[in-house]
Amino acid sequence: MNRICTLFRQKFGALKLFGVLATILIIAGWGSPGPAPAQEKLVVQSAKRDITLTGYTRSQTAVTISSEVAGRILKINYDVGQVIGEFPFLDIDPTFIDLQIDSTRQTLNQLKITLNKRRSRVDYLDKEFQRIDKLFRRGSSPESRRDTFQEDLDQARYDQQATGVEIAIVRTRLQELLERKSRHTIVAPAGWMVVAKLVEEGELVTVNTPVARVADYGSLVVPFSVSAQELDAIQQLSPEFDVLLDGRPARAAVNWINPEFDEKTRKLAIELILRSYPGPRRGGLVCSLALKTAAEGLWVPKQTVVSRYDNPRVFLKENGAEVKVLVLGQTRDHLIIAEDPRLPPGTLLKTSATSLPQPSQDLAR
Repeated sequence: MNRICTLFRQKFGALKLFGVLATILIIAGWGSPGPAPAQEKLVVQSAKRDITLTGYTRSQTAVTISSEVAGRILKINYDVGQVIGEFPFLDIDPTFIDLQIDSTRQTLNQLKITLNKRRSRVDYLDKEFQRIDKLFRRGSSPESRRDTFQEDLDQARYDQQATGVEIAIVRTRLQELLERKSRHTIVAPAGWMVVAKLVEEGELVTVNTPVARVADYGSLVVPFSVSAQELDAIQQLSPEFDVLLDGRPARAAVNWINPEFDEKTRKLAIELILRSYPGPRRGGLVCSLALKTAAEGLWVPKQTVVSRYDNPRVFLKENGAEVKVLVLGQTRDHLIIAEDPRLPPGTLLKTSATSLPQPSQDLAR
């Protein structure tokens, strides 16, 4: 390439060399412009207003854990800010309940022994009754003796049944004590975080004493109070939409909408749930939701408005008719004009360049 340039420079000079190279580039297509972008459709639109709703994250669920039994706290396994794992939140001294359980088990063993004795007596009396009944049938034993053995057998069977009922009652009592003992170990949902510890080790608690508050930060929610127009704009979004969480993009969805109307604020309560988001899982993160809500007036593209001598107007694309407009404000790409029955939303407009008559050649000179 350098050799070719040297030859051209020697033959034609520097100026001619530049012209030749430019010609080569044009022929090669390096300097040709790309395809022109498609012209944006110039239509009248209903005016919208850009707003941003701002809220703060919080846990989806928070509960207060209370003690169901009375006693002294032996050990607390978690502190504020820690995540609940495989261990229970705290243990209450089970000494007295253990003594009651041991006593009940001993009573149950004693009743089982009594039941075995009464079963043995029933078996014995049954054999005696069968023997006396055979003698009675042969005429070798009086009927009164047979009746006596029959009564003894029946009473022994009743005693056996009564012992069985007592065993069932004691077993139920034992099951109740074991269940009460399990209440001495206070658990919290795994994966939740401790947000408040209300007791300390060694402290005495009674029934229904609150011991801690835990919250589920696996899912974050953001409450908002919105107007009817803002709610309508949110409902027109896709099932999952974009939000900003502490300035970083995230995704959210509507968790619930409270239909009850607040007469003081004249707004409705709504809650968003974050689906995917960066950053920590905690409350107080700033969540921003950008919306476009309906506003008074119409939007027309700026390039369709002709304004000479403070007399703004637009031209219809269908027939070229001129419509004077009243400008109320502007956005980056549009002017906000007063509503006009001749400009319903969807009306096609001409650009200002094609709307104005072209100057004559004489005036151009």
